Amino acid sequence: MRIASGSLAGCLVLVAGCSRVDLESERDAILATDRPWQEAIAAKDVDRAVSFWADDAVVMPPSQPSIVGKPAIRRFVSESFRIPGFGIRWETTAVNVSPQGGMAYAFAKTTTTLTGPDGKSMSLPAKSVTVWRKGADGTWKCVVDAWSDDAPPPPKL
Repeated sequence: MRIASGSLAGCLVLVAGCSRVDLESERDAILATDRPWQEAIAAKDVDRAVSFWADDAVVMPPSQPSIVGKPAIRRFVSESFRIPGFGIRWETTAVNVSPQGGMAYAFAKTTTTLTGPDGKSMSLPAKSVTVWRKGADGTWKCVVDAWSDDAPPPPKL
């Protein structure tokens, strides 16, 4: 049996399109960024902290303009590290990877700490969402990082 070259090319494209992405492995790869990213922040290592964002990333802090691109993100991170008592920790609660395995989004609970006006440490709980893109080299980079502060607890009656 002879197959026309156009049909063969079509079959190859169809077979390549049917390759399966290991979504659990991709999810685990994104979750694996949590610890080293938090360690970089705890060490106040600007270069390492910024390396987790893509070059074209957008950071969307609450009540502030969006921060676009790595140079602006680097300034934002540097300024944050100068805040007395600054720190941030998060717990990723869900990661959803696209069926093709090239994009994902994640939800997290975060806590930012800093020194308050009274000199005491204060904690600011928040929620966040990050959007991730897998690069040609197989690494995941954050392309959108947005969060909002949790509402303060209601007053006790």
